[in-house]
Amino acid sequence: MANRKKVTIIGAGFVGSTCAHWLASKELADVVLVDIVEGIPQGKGLDLLQSGPVEGFDVSVIGTNSYEETTDSDVVILTSGAPRKPGMTREDLLKINAEITKSNIEKVAKTSPNACIIVVNNPMDTMTYLARVASGFPKERVMGQGGVLDAARYRTFLAQELNVSVEDIQAMLMGGHGDEMVPLPRYTTVSGIPVTEFISAERLNQIVERTKKGGGEIVSLLKTGSAYYAPAAATIQMVEAILKDKKRVLPAAAYLEGEYGINDLYFGVPVVLGAGGVERILELPLSDDEKALMAKSADLVRSSVDTLRTLIDF
Repeated sequence: MANRKKVTIIGAGFVGSTCAHWLASKELADVVLVDIVEGIPQGKGLDLLQSGPVEGFDVSVIGTNSYEETTDSDVVILTSGAPRKPGMTREDLLKINAEITKSNIEKVAKTSPNACIIVVNNPMDTMTYLARVASGFPKERVMGQGGVLDAARYRTFLAQELNVSVEDIQAMLMGGHGDEMVPLPRYTTVSGIPVTEFISAERLNQIVERTKKGGGEIVSLLKTGSAYYAPAAATIQMVEAILKDKKRVLPAAAYLEGEYGINDLYFGVPVVLGAGGVERILELPLSDDEKALMAKSADLVRSSVDTLRTLIDF
């Protein structure tokens, strides 16, 4: 329908199709699922559409191999790319996913020049940087999903440890996605009470380490493939904040121009997410230790972007 929002998902793999599932079930927008493999997006789209009468949603879900149907999307989610395999680092994916990302973003930027782009594929911080360059979009409308997922894993483990509801755990973390994550226990609370009141520093550190390796833990358990339920749910939380102009304060990879002393880099920081995309970056006061962790994390992300420049022309 003309007055409904439209979300395009590039990549109909597990993450992409699960994003479509969450989107449709929440009745947030019409969904266009794009993939290069013929039949896969069409089949998954039709299957999801047919669950509408049971679940009671009326949005349109279509699968396609072209970008024609994506025209005038409000949000574009980029999930396409090679999956991370056991033993493979995020950086191993760099060359493979860079070409895919560049090509897809250039196409969708032409059909949906006013969209917000959320990058999910890995290495996420680096691919988000590439997406901004390839799209030519303003920095506010290109962002990376990593922080919401890392925070969700962190909150899950904390809730399990304390035997309390996940809804009462508020967590903020920063930095690169995954191993480069910078936890902020001082800004992590249980219904407003600092988590440090409940958990010893040593135990908290163990939970942080498990969170950092959260994706790798799932990869090693699955043997083939990687996480998709939580990454997709985290992505749709960001989509909902944009489509409903909710002004949610969430950790996301945003383009920094001096904030936290970091320049020309996509990096996980607390942002205000609304209809304009990343409407504001929140600068938290950090301790010297936290600043040092941030600088180390930023160096790792910058090194990945520098490597990308040698692999691909942009």
